Amino acid sequence: MAQDKLWGGRFSQPTDKFVEEFTASITFDQRMYRYDIQGSIAHARMLARQNIIAQTEAEQIIAGLEEILAEIEAGRFEFKVSLEDIHMNIESRLIERIGPVGGKLHTARSRNDQVALDVRLYLRDELKAIARYLDSLQDAALGQAEANLAVIMPGYTHLQTAQPVLFAHHMLAYYEMFRRDAGRLADVAKRLNELPLGAGALAGTTFPIDREYVAEQLGFDGVTRNSLDSVSDRDFALEFCSAAAILMMHLSRLSEELILWSSADFNFIELTDAFCTGSSIMPQKKNPDVPELVRGKTGRVYGNLISLLTLMKALPLAYNKDMQEDKEPLFDTIDTVKGSLKIFADMIAQMRVKAEPMRIAAARGFSTATDVADYVVRKGLPFRQAHEVVGKTVRYCIEQGKDIPELTLEEFQQFSPLIEADIYDYVTLEASVNARRATGGTARQAVTREIKRAREERQAQP
Repeated sequence: MAQDKLWGGRFSQPTDKFVEEFTASITFDQRMYRYDIQGSIAHARMLARQNIIAQTEAEQIIAGLEEILAEIEAGRFEFKVSLEDIHMNIESRLIERIGPVGGKLHTARSRNDQVALDVRLYLRDELKAIARYLDSLQDAALGQAEANLAVIMPGYTHLQTAQPVLFAHHMLAYYEMFRRDAGRLADVAKRLNELPLGAGALAGTTFPIDREYVAEQLGFDGVTRNSLDSVSDRDFALEFCSAAAILMMHLSRLSEELILWSSADFNFIELTDAFCTGSSIMPQKKNPDVPELVRGKTGRVYGNLISLLTLMKALPLAYNKDMQEDKEPLFDTIDTVKGSLKIFADMIAQMRVKAEPMRIAAARGFSTATDVADYVVRKGLPFRQAHEVVGKTVRYCIEQGKDIPELTLEEFQQFSPLIEADIYDYVTLEASVNARRATGGTARQAVTREIKRAREERQAQP
């Protein structure tokens, strides 16, 4: 019968069985059970404090909710599709356990503001977990930078050898990306930390509730200021998915480099066996499956963001059933980001860097050509003329099968009489790297400063 539903008084026919299954969310929103109970306990305390229900009734409700929490965590709770969602499953079980007084819990609230609360509470905790994993990845990147401070590698533009850089400098580039990711996630946590409960279905409630008290109980910074917005806002989920997409983009970029670097053609690094798999037919293979999979999972996180944006783009105020579809993309993004960060932090920490192949590669491709140009500029030649001089020098090197440091002084001077014997002090890999001493440069002393600054910054974090 329709009356079996907690909302069934208006209806004379039972819900179609397929409609019941199609509209239910309990299969995925049951993961919010702890937060639904946490919010309900705070709500019950407020109702009693405001004399909307009796203190003894609130105590019964709270005891019943705590027993239900224990049931769920012990695996003894039966989630029912017929009860649609996590809210109705818990409320129905509460009434079973303590009788009609359990029905008083829903006084002065709606499932609309209840779900808005649950999702915020859930995401707030998940953001803390994600921040811890991201923190570990930042540590791993810094650790690799510190351990390989003397290693020189080719820096690339267009995936062509450009200038030599320290491997530590390269790792610090990703550290900076992850630092910004952490900042974006902290901003998400700040903006979502407002209590929506008390907005009711859309217009507020006629009961004399104390929203600020509930906010304090649940650790919110304040309350939302408009009831219509409170139940229909999913900006916090969109903002998280956006920040998550940027974070996954950074992981995907690093994944691409790890895949290239671990190939026989580059041979710059070795990923430990724990993060690789073999081939079913080629016994020599060691495949970088983890970075490949993270690179692939980036697409699903992008897709989740687009799904949420598309879901919300034409919804009139206030709540619409469409918004039930916000949870699966959000949950999947949370799970994907957490898994990717956890495995990446461990993989980077255990990665072995091969210094000699990196150095050999850095010495190829005329990577110190810009240093020759800078040299003749310091001798008084305008940069555009210096650029042409070095371009001709490189063309000569290609024709002769030589690299720049291998040229004799006479060969250098056929392109510019300004070049003198001290040119060889500027065209070694070490000289090229260490000449770039300004803040943010690849010189060893600059990189050392940045590592020290990063460590101090992290130690100062709460």
